[in-house]
Amino acid sequence: MKIALGPIQYYWPRDTVFSFYEAMASMPVDVVYLGETVCSRRHELRLADWLDIAARLQNAGKEVVLSTQVLLESGSEVATMHKIAANGRFLVEANDMGAVQRLAGTLPFVAGPQLNLYNLPSLQWMASLGAVRWVMPLEMKRDDLAILQQGRPGGLQTEVFAYGRMPLAFSARCFTARHRNLPKDDCRFSCLDHPDGLLLKTRESEEFLVINGTQTQSSRVYNLIDSLDEMKALGVDVLRLSPQARHMPDIIALFDQARRQVLAPHEALARTGPLMPGQGCNGYWRGRPGLEQHHVA
Repeated sequence: MKIALGPIQYYWPRDTVFSFYEAMASMPVDVVYLGETVCSRRHELRLADWLDIAARLQNAGKEVVLSTQVLLESGSEVATMHKIAANGRFLVEANDMGAVQRLAGTLPFVAGPQLNLYNLPSLQWMASLGAVRWVMPLEMKRDDLAILQQGRPGGLQTEVFAYGRMPLAFSARCFTARHRNLPKDDCRFSCLDHPDGLLLKTRESEEFLVINGTQTQSSRVYNLIDSLDEMKALGVDVLRLSPQARHMPDIIALFDQARRQVLAPHEALARTGPLMPGQGCNGYWRGRPGLEQHHVA
């Protein structure tokens, strides 16, 4: 199985992003997804900058994929999506149906996790439009994936979100700006102050959700490092790790050791614990509530 690094979900300073991907060039990741998927007001990097990083990573031997924004609200955002689709060099991850329509029948693409492909007819239809890889929806359980794997179209790769805080919803409203009583159009780029999102707690002080601009995430960190043998048996092609602000090289190294069976599943899981920005969970994979953590028997 290949290891993929998903797009950065947070708003990091320009120099931080460049330094991050400079480090990733020498890490054991096979695929790197690049681009802004959450909010078009995040202007630290422009498309030209993402293309520059993409070229550097490709020269380092990585497969590079450009990701489109999930929720498009303006003409300028649609125009950016069209530019990404027409980049002429790198594969594109389509994260909304507008991007799928733009790419369908003309260029191969990756069907992103927000497209909600839950059954064989939708998977077959997406492949007929030109999808060469699809990312399993985060809420899908292992047993349902097994069914799709048995009937998936030939040549279509399967990717599973295996690590990171889960993007649960996207909204036209910016929750981080609202937290500071600021309008969305004058957010003062508040997301820069929260490199791993802004944690919300219930009145009982239990960690509940993480707000990340217009995106709502799980407070717990989805971690399937102890389930790699199951994925391999199911024929999963790619594991996706979502970037976090700290310890990402260590997380990647542990997943690489786990896939090469240098570390036992339970040991790999134990070692990731201190490196995560929150508690772990794997409930969705087990067909249980998402916040639960179940250990492999």
